[in-house]
Amino acid sequence: MTDPDAGAAADAAADAAAAVALAYREEWTRIVATLIRATGDWDVAEDATADAFERAALRWESEGVPRTPGAWLTTVAKNRALDVLRRRGVETGKVREWMVMDELSGGGASDDPGELAAAEPEWDDRLRLVFTCAHPALPIESRVALTLRTVGGLDTGEIARAFLVPESTMAQRLVRAKRKIRHAAIPYRVPAGDELPERLGGVLAVLMLVHNEGYLASSGDRLLRLDLQEEAIRLARLVVELLPDADEARALLALLLLQHARSAARVDADGELVPLDEQDRSRWNHAEVAEGLALLASPSSEPGTIGVYRVQAEIQGVHARARTADDTDWARIVGWYDALLAASPSPVVELNRAVAHGLAGDTELALAELDRLEASARLGDHHLLAAAQADLLRRTGRPADAAARYRDAIRLAPTGPERRFLERRLAALDGG
Repeated sequence: MTDPDAGAAADAAADAAAAVALAYREEWTRIVATLIRATGDWDVAEDATADAFERAALRWESEGVPRTPGAWLTTVAKNRALDVLRRRGVETGKVREWMVMDELSGGGASDDPGELAAAEPEWDDRLRLVFTCAHPALPIESRVALTLRTVGGLDTGEIARAFLVPESTMAQRLVRAKRKIRHAAIPYRVPAGDELPERLGGVLAVLMLVHNEGYLASSGDRLLRLDLQEEAIRLARLVVELLPDADEARALLALLLLQHARSAARVDADGELVPLDEQDRSRWNHAEVAEGLALLASPSSEPGTIGVYRVQAEIQGVHARARTADDTDWARIVGWYDALLAASPSPVVELNRAVAHGLAGDTELALAELDRLEASARLGDHHLLAAAQADLLRRTGRPADAAARYRDAIRLAPTGPERRFLERRLAALDGG
């Protein structure tokens, strides 16, 4: 016989856990950002916000989920931060304002994060936080870590595991980043109008790095880290929400969505790599495909300009619109790679353009471009160069040459799934 009280308690616990998880996704960044501006202390802001969520996890189960979870969390976090600062004898700026408001209202000052940020209404505090975490004065690895920790709300252990470094190493990286912000007096602000485009590019580059590590792991035995891909998408959505007229921000979000949409089809049941031309397209996330394509279809607020993320997203859009691999308009993809090479020249873009030429039917031109790229040594020992050459040599009926390059690619491949995929291609070649 089922105990009704036990069932009710289980339901309450499940409701509370779901509410805390939802509030964490929706409110963490806003509360931390507001507390950082008010206190000037990153650690106090993060610790106070984390404490608020810990208390919510305990109290919402027994007391019920409050009508406005964000306001409840903000109040608890604000009071915790004030307690810490009062014990330190710190009473400056917004801290004094909070204390006066509390005294005048009997502790009932506004709990809404938006109202707490209203002293400077022209910018959302979350936007200040995003730009500060991605400030160019910080090393790039610190920008990535700080963005994931402070904006994304990931804990230090999660970030360390994602990037395959010890937790102590990641903790020190975060400490150094915050110390640099303090000692270099990096301002907690949104860049001025003339700085904004360049600085926004730095923010988007950080999000792209997070996504890339999730889309194609740089090492280890996992090809995908979906948690990082999804976090990059969430943060890109935040930037688009805060800067809706930023074309490149919308383009980056489209790019991330179109790539993430293929995640379920990129690996088989054993976690092995499935190349794009062999993927079951029915397993693509068609809602994400539709959203990505809709973002590309939206009119530009900067007529006559096209950024590198837009070009990359358009390339993914060509793949997304193709009903089958054979329907792919490779000539159009070559054209987009020409545009990308003009806007942002790099050996990786040259590699991808050469592959597109080969798949468009001009394999000899493609091989010649790859040979020139290899001779330049600008890609170093990149396994994808050898893998691309092997595939094109296979397609042109040169199995011995293809096998040699497959062996080189296998030796250089950084992840287990990629090595095993290349080994299967080599085995099929030898078997043929």
